[in-house]
Formats: sequence, structure tokens, C-alpha cells
Amino acid sequence: MPNQIQDLHQVIMDEENNLIFEKNVSIPLKGSDLPIRCNVYRSIDSDNGQKYPVLVTYGPYGKDIWYGDFHAKSYKEVPEEHKSKYAAWETPEPTYWTKHGYVIVRADERGLGQSPGLLDTMSRGTSECFFDVVEWAASQSWSSGKVGLLGISYYAGSQWRVAARRPKGLAAIIPWEGMSDYYRDRCRHGGIFSNEFISFWWNRQVITNQYGRPGRAASKWGEDTIEGDLTQEELLKNCQDQNIDNERNRFRDDEYYASKDFNLEDIQVPVLSVANWGGILLHLRGNVQGYLWSGSKYKFLRFIAGRHDLPFYYPEEVEVQKSFLNAFLKDQDEDGWKTGKVPAVSLRVRKGDVGFNNPTGEKQFPIRTESAWPIERTEYTKYYLDSDNSLKALSAAPKTNATVSYLALGSLKSPQLVQFTTPAFETQKEIMGHIVAHLNITVESSNAKPDIDVFVTLRHISPTGNEVFYTGSSGDNVPICKGWLRVSLRKIDELHPKNKPWLPWREYLSTDVQTVESGVVYPVAIELWPTNVVVEKGGKLVFEVSSGDTQGCGKFQHTNSVDRSPAIFEGVNTIHFGHGYENYVVFPIIP
Repeated sequence: MPNQIQDLHQVIMDEENNLIFEKNVSIPLKGSDLPIRCNVYRSIDSDNGQKYPVLVTYGPYGKDIWYGDFHAKSYKEVPEEHKSKYAAWETPEPTYWTKHGYVIVRADERGLGQSPGLLDTMSRGTSECFFDVVEWAASQSWSSGKVGLLGISYYAGSQWRVAARRPKGLAAIIPWEGMSDYYRDRCRHGGIFSNEFISFWWNRQVITNQYGRPGRAASKWGEDTIEGDLTQEELLKNCQDQNIDNERNRFRDDEYYASKDFNLEDIQVPVLSVANWGGILLHLRGNVQGYLWSGSKYKFLRFIAGRHDLPFYYPEEVEVQKSFLNAFLKDQDEDGWKTGKVPAVSLRVRKGDVGFNNPTGEKQFPIRTESAWPIERTEYTKYYLDSDNSLKALSAAPKTNATVSYLALGSLKSPQLVQFTTPAFETQKEIMGHIVAHLNITVESSNAKPDIDVFVTLRHISPTGNEVFYTGSSGDNVPICKGWLRVSLRKIDELHPKNKPWLPWREYLSTDVQTVESGVVYPVAIELWPTNVVVEKGGKLVFEVSSGDTQGCGKFQHTNSVDRSPAIFEGVNTIHFGHGYENYVVFPIIP
């Protein structure tokens, strides 16, 4: 450290907003002499003995980085009541929530912003620090003793991990678009390294805010470190780089991944899990799995549409957040979260073509409620692929022996793919739930130890013949959904309680690796992420099989040359049809 840890705690009276702003409050940790630093925003009444429930965020993006500096374009689109000099990316806005009877605690994660220590995002160690932050917030003089967690993306994903540790005082969580499975949801889709997003995220939003990094204030990226700058050598020593760690580690039993595991079943507090249909490459799967497997008595799943940054602040969504938190943090349950009046599942039904990145249009998607997920009346229906590139609901699989081939190791710049298209639907079809694809595939390769990476995509063609796109996480145009599988990791744990006919469960352990040989046909089941689409009369579905990323992956590409080496993955991939080879997609159709 360049200097001794200092106490520069400031207390600022903001009478205009009727709040007290405490800056750089040091939170002691049980396992370290180094503190976590936070900002506290609380009503002026809290100085007169009034106690309030607390909303805590803990993450890497800087408690002092103003939203308008972090992402100016996004901030301009946020509703006015959630704009202020205190606003920060992906977190609840303090002036709004203090007016509604909450204290906001916004903490810098260990090793970031003003919190010294090892930068090791999403790790067990930093989650243990989060545990201490929650218990500290519950014990303060201005706290009612009840803590809620509310935030987007990273500030949501971290909620699952800390809630499973059951800190004292934690009373409810709202993980808003937040992965719950570090390996499957974020880092290795189907075992394949999703490197491009991690690199973008790390280099723009994380390492730039490392504790001790010079020049933050000059770059309008928060404030310079209280204790001064660290040397380049010290910065490197205090950092676990996700790019390096994810390239080096491939399996869930590697210590890197194993150390991040936890049990969703250990979560006991009420959960409102908010998933976004457009989050087809990062958060969506984790929100659904988090809802399904958390051990909470009170748990709810809400599906929304749109970008990942804006719906969190829409007035109608904030009202839902507030209603849920009031019920479990204030015992004010007018809407009936505790009594069963609020249905377990609420969802936007994606019907019609409203374009993408169109908030007004997306709000036209009707909202429907359900009692369970997956929906109990789901009719799981097989649609068979055929070598004529058709996709049909038949009573039996095509019997003609044939093959369809495409080059392996495709990329977004040079896609190698084949597509299978349904006839125009004669009646409207609603697909809602989990999709599984079954393929019989080979690789023809001269490599000594070949492998196959399979990428699949589901697309929607309107009655006019145009593809219907939806809004992705960053406002980009995305298809219905995607799925992935590395064939050497095809082993399914059939006895696992999470293995379902609609979701093949894989452990992705080093001991699960199975041989792939050139010319040998391998039957594989590929999980596509949960989704929803209404195909109107005259519309079609396209099922796409490729050897790399295709349109709709945005920043979430799988291009790492170590993970996808030509010495392993080059060749020709072939889908086999005919006797003994059934290739089909199981669609969850809602009658």
C-alpha cells in the first residue's frame, strides 16, 4: 500500500433532497484489516432516531462514478425521477428511494474504487466481504435491521451468492437480470469460452476502477484513491484478471470455478427474480435457474423485454420493486406478496414485430401471469430436421439416408451454417419455455484429437418474409434465442435433480470429457436458453446450426484462439439423417 489506511469519512447535509450523504464510510471486515468503503444516503430524519430498512449494492463500477459519466447516452434516457448527482450505473437512485423510506448503502467491491485489497470479481472471497457489508448495514443506528438487495447485472448476480450465505438482517432480494451460474451463464456457454464480452467488460468497466489506479479523477471515472496511487507492479499483484483465469481454466472442478460454486437451495429470503427475454447470452438463464432452485418460501419470476439498463427505472417496474420490498422489509403488503394474491410468474408475451430498441413498442407486448414455471399446460412438441433443410412436426423422423455439411470453426465474420425452416404456420403458435435440440453430428478432420463446437440459433420470420428481431442487452438486434455445446463435454448427468426432459444437465467436469474421433457420429442434446415468441399465422421458424457465432451475438462472441484452436476444431461438420438418426427440436408450445 502507498500509505496507511485513512479515515476520510465525510458527512454532508443535503437539505434540498432531505438527505444526509455520508461519503467513504469504512466497513470493518471479519477476515481482514482492510475495510470496504461505502457511501450512505439516508433521510435527515434518521439523525433524530428514525430507523429505515436498507438497500445495499456491492460491486465494481464505482460508488463515486456518476451515471452520466459512466454511460451518458443511457443516462439521458432514464426517467427524470431517477436522475441526480448521486445516480450510479445499474443501482437504485438515492434521492428517490430515501424519499420512499429507505436508506441506500452503495459499497465499492474489494480492490475497486475506494476499497483496498485484492481485485477478484465474483469470487468467494469478495462474496464474504459482501456478507460483512450486509450484516454491518443491518446493525447501524439508522437501520431497522432489515436489508434488501436491489440492482442490475453484476449488482444482481452477486445477490444470489451472498444470499446463499444467509447474512443476518438480509430480508429480501431482487436480482434484476443477474446470472446465478458463473460457469454456465457467463464464462463457458456449453463449455465454450465466451471471451469477447469478458474482455470488453473487464477493460472498460472493471480494471479502469481498480483501487490505486492513477488518473481516475482526470478521466471523470470517479475519484482518485484516498491513500494515493499504486505502482504498476502493485496493481498487477492485487488483481485476478478474468480474461487470464477463464482462458486457463476449462472445467467446473478446476479450483478457479469450483471456488465460486454455491447452492441456490441455501437461499431462504424472499426472491423477485427479474429476467429479460432479450438477455440471450448472459443473464436470462441464471434468473430462471435462480428462481427454480432457490429454497425461498416466497419466490417470484418476472420476465420483461427491452435493454438491460432502462426497464429497471421504468415507473411501472419501480412500483413492482417498491411493492415487493415494502412487503418484506416494512411489512406493508397491500398487494398480497405473502398471501398468494401476486402470481408466482409474470411475463411479457412477445407478439408482433415492434422492432428492436423500441421501449414504446415493447411496452405493447401484453403481460400475462402464470402459477408456475415451466408453464404447466406446456405441450412439448418435436419438430424434425430433414436434409432438404425443412423443419416439420411429423409423426416420425425422416427415413432417407442423407447428410448436410458445413465447415467447422466459423466466426461472425465468416459464418459457416445451415438452416432448417418450418412451413408457414397455419394457425398462431406460442412458444414459451425451454427448448432442446437433438442432433447427430460428426467432424471430418485430420487433427490428432479433434472436437466439435456446435452453435444453434432460433429465428422468427414474419408473415411478410422478414426476420423479426428483438432487443438485446445493449439495444442490439437479436433473434429468439441461442444455445451451445462442446461435443467433448456432451455427457449428461441423468441422475442430477436439475436434469429434466426440457433441460439436459451437464456438470462440465474434467472427468466428464469424452473422446471425439473423426468420422464418428455423436448424438447430442443441446440446451437453448429459455424463451418466448408468438408466431402468427403465416409466420415461420428457422433453426440454425453453425460452427461459430452468427448474427445476434453482439459482444458475446466465442473467439479465443486458445480455447478454439484450429489444431482441434478445424474440419468439416456433418449432420446425419436417416435410419437411426433422429434430428429434432423440442418446442414448448402453449395451447
